[in-house]
Amino acid sequence: MRFRPIAKPLICKPVADRLLGARSRGLRRIAISLDLGRSFVEAELDEQGVVCGDLKLAWSLVELASERGRDIYAIEGGGLAPLSIRSDHFYKLVLVRWGRPPTLEIDGIHMHRVLEVTPDVDARLKVGLLGDLRCRRVLDVCTGLGYTAIAALRRGACGITTIEKDENVISLARLNPWSRELADERIDLRIGDAFKLLDDYREEFDAAIHDPPRPSLAGELYGLEFYLKLAKALKPGGRIVHYVGQPGIHKGRRIWKGVLERLRRAGFMASYDQNSRCVHGIRIR
Repeated sequence: MRFRPIAKPLICKPVADRLLGARSRGLRRIAISLDLGRSFVEAELDEQGVVCGDLKLAWSLVELASERGRDIYAIEGGGLAPLSIRSDHFYKLVLVRWGRPPTLEIDGIHMHRVLEVTPDVDARLKVGLLGDLRCRRVLDVCTGLGYTAIAALRRGACGITTIEKDENVISLARLNPWSRELADERIDLRIGDAFKLLDDYREEFDAAIHDPPRPSLAGELYGLEFYLKLAKALKPGGRIVHYVGQPGIHKGRRIWKGVLERLRRAGFMASYDQNSRCVHGIRIR
């Protein structure tokens, strides 16, 4: 299926602070971004609040957005709607750094690295381990907000199949301005369980990006049976990048060691890259 973004005006603390600063200086007009720093529009300021085209927002709501440093809101009907979903889990788009892509939190756990690097840099580090992707077909397991698929596209991939099990994640990605490139016609989004969907493929991909949640959330995506499915989907000589992160590192856990062992048993020559915190390798059988 084709990914379909939803464009809504968004506000977060940096935008709110800019508006409040302009009000304090007595300005009547100012350029602001309503898509998390991807573009700018001109807004008018009056005693009641902010006017930008058909959009009107009271100063009380601007002040509310200023108080919440990590939260992102859609402006709807003159009110604010947080970019979050509460179902079996709690999903939330979270601001990391102004002008950079937000991260996704699930039950308070970040789905990207946010301390040493921003999510876009994190994605580039992972995809960079695949080498030259020009005219290559890429499998992207666990779409998330789509940053790795988009990074692969920018490195020249001619076709990307990306798989996401959780429709709540895709719902938030549709509202995220930094996920819009997922709508590119070269990207095919499949909604479903990768453990089952990978059975549809045999030696179809030149490279694979496997970026699962931590093992406590998706342990089956770290097992030998799943790695054998990944190997089958790749062409001989196909490259793989598997993000493992460092959960439990302070307790002495080194989960990449078990990942390396199982990937080698599945037919990969693999090694660990500390910089990206990924295991990467080549299918050799």
